Amino acid sequence: MPTSKFTMLLTAAAFAAISSVASAQTMPMVGGAPMDPAQPIPVNASKANNLTTLVAAVKAADLVDTLASPGPFTVFAPTNAAFEALPAGTVDTLLMPQNKAQLAGVLTYHVVAGDLSAADLMAMAQSSPDKLANLKTVEGGPLSVRFMNGGAVIYDESGNRYRISQTDVNQKNGVVHVIDGVLLPK
Repeated sequence: MPTSKFTMLLTAAAFAAISSVASAQTMPMVGGAPMDPAQPIPVNASKANNLTTLVAAVKAADLVDTLASPGPFTVFAPTNAAFEALPAGTVDTLLMPQNKAQLAGVLTYHVVAGDLSAADLMAMAQSSPDKLANLKTVEGGPLSVRFMNGGAVIYDESGNRYRISQTDVNQKNGVVHVIDGVLLPK
């Protein structure tokens, strides 16, 4: 009987260890860093080496506490390359203290209230007559997501279209979808 209890405890410990390793291995990677679903959006974003410009902008706009709050939020996170594709001087200008309100507007245009996975967005698009998931941002402007050719694209109200390069990076307070462009409100 004692051997049986010992075997059960050993088996339970082994399953716990395997489960822990499996969960660590399935943590999504963004910019070479694991994204811990138990952490809020700003904590995870600050670990990703391809989101450093976004993180700097969020800090300059004083939005860290907002994006660390319970939310939930869906964030369409532009990469460093997305910011680099903007006209020369745009990022530096937006990061100036006197442009904080404009920067906050651009950043909150990348945020939608709620926790919307790719599956949620796809269901919204499929049930819509125009086959778009039509969203309202925290900034107040519209965004649209379309699924096509095995991928997803996002449209801003200025007529720009960008690829969603990574979906469903779950966070403690929402979800992040990485995009290859900076969305611009009108």
